[in-house]
Formats: sequence, structure tokens, C-alpha cells
Amino acid sequence: MSQVTEFNEYRQRMNEKIMAADNKVIKRFFNLDTNTYQAGALDVKTKEMLGLACSMVLRCDDCIKYHLGKCYEEKLTDEEIYEVFAIANLIGGSIVIPHFRRAVEYWEILKEEATTPAPLHSHDA
Repeated sequence: MSQVTEFNEYRQRMNEKIMAADNKVIKRFFNLDTNTYQAGALDVKTKEMLGLACSMVLRCDDCIKYHLGKCYEEKLTDEEIYEVFAIANLIGGSIVIPHFRRAVEYWEILKEEATTPAPLHSHDA
């Protein structure tokens, strides 16, 4: 299973478990997070770039993967993503470098998986 698929499936599975607990405060917090990244005065692409830079500075690898996935969906170019990386490294300092390395690896995986055709399963033929 690919790193991207594994991350997305785990996140979805755990979010479903969390939501099933039916805690009002947690549901409201998750809703606030979702609504924050909707288009408003800033477009979604800009908000995702901000989320990525902040996640790198805070050194949250899961958050970095999530925002990289969203940045990929928003069609950021390599040049744009590396400018976000540069800002995060400048603000966060050298302690961000290990997270930067993993972010570059994950960005490359996102691009590679998008260009690699899915393997055929026996029932697909």
C-alpha cells in the first residue's frame, strides 16, 4: 500500500471513529477546521499554502502530509511548493529541515502516484 493511500485511509478511519463518539465540542472543532479552509476572502489554494507553512513550522508531519495533499489538489507547481517550503524554513529555522525532507519526499510521491497508472486487478480485465 502506498504511503499516500495508507495516510488517507488511516485518517478517514480514525475520523469516523472520533465522530462516532458524538462529542459536541470535538464535532464543533472539526467543523471549525473544515470551514476555515473554505474559500472566503482568501482562496483555498492560499489557505492551504498557509496551512502547510504553519504545519511545517509546528513540525506536525501528519498536518504536513494533509496540506501537501490539498496543495496537490489545488495544482500547486513545484516552484510554488518550494516557495512555501522556503518560507517555512525561514520562519521555523533549522529544526524544520527534517520535516522539510519528509515533505519533499511526500510531494514527490503525490506527483509520482498521479502519473503512474493503477495496476489492473484480475476482475478488471
